[in-house]
Amino acid sequence: MHDLAGGFRYLLAGQRWVLRHGRWLGFGLLPGLVSLALYAGALIGLGYGADDLTAWATPFADDWSAFWLGLFRGFLTALFFGLGLFLAVITFTAVTLLIGQPFYESLSEQVDRSEGGEVPQSGLPLWRELWISARDSVKVLGRVVLYGIGLFVLGFVPVIGQTVVPVLGFCVSGYFLTQELTSVALQRRKMELPERLVLLRSRRLLVLGFGVPLVLAFLVPLVAVFLMPGAVAGATLMARDLMRTDDTPAAEAAPAGFGPPPPAFS
Repeated sequence: MHDLAGGFRYLLAGQRWVLRHGRWLGFGLLPGLVSLALYAGALIGLGYGADDLTAWATPFADDWSAFWLGLFRGFLTALFFGLGLFLAVITFTAVTLLIGQPFYESLSEQVDRSEGGEVPQSGLPLWRELWISARDSVKVLGRVVLYGIGLFVLGFVPVIGQTVVPVLGFCVSGYFLTQELTSVALQRRKMELPERLVLLRSRRLLVLGFGVPLVLAFLVPLVAVFLMPGAVAGATLMARDLMRTDDTPAAEAAPAGFGPPPPAFS
């Protein structure tokens, strides 16, 4: 529970940071607005086409009675749209970070600078940073799709599909959302994707405490746009505290599941 609360404190601290540095909040809205327009169009299209997709995927039900046909395909349509929304929440951050890479890189550096100590820089040209970010995002997305398919199948199980599966979906979304956000700061520290995943797995509750509330907030239209700069700032603060001196991951410096306690932000 302490780690869950600590993750949420990082999220709040990041939002407070951008509010104190309003210039960064203003610049951060543009990539979020571009991504929001793209995803809104995609989800609207899915909403209009989900019925046709369900009918195409279930031709065996064409001869069913109207009641059972409507009930069955209505349930599948809701599942298809839910899966699309699940993937949208996960990939929104990756796409927004890719669109706003130069800005978010500078924002993360400024957070490091304001907190004191070393300000790591990747030293890579922009095209190389974009390539690494896109490549890692595709790898993460592959993992998310596998989880999403599993949860989609479990959604057919009575009771579990309506109770446990949504909770697991939010946890999976929150975990990988945090992974994407911390990648900005950890990539500057020259940590490869496998190392970043090990680091985050060592503090799962902390990661969920940061990511799950953010996923819930992202479900509200426009909220994701305004929270993105603060989310990057909060993820940078988290990444700083998850790293030991000399760029040694906390996961390597302490037994799995333990590490430096999250600070109590004022």
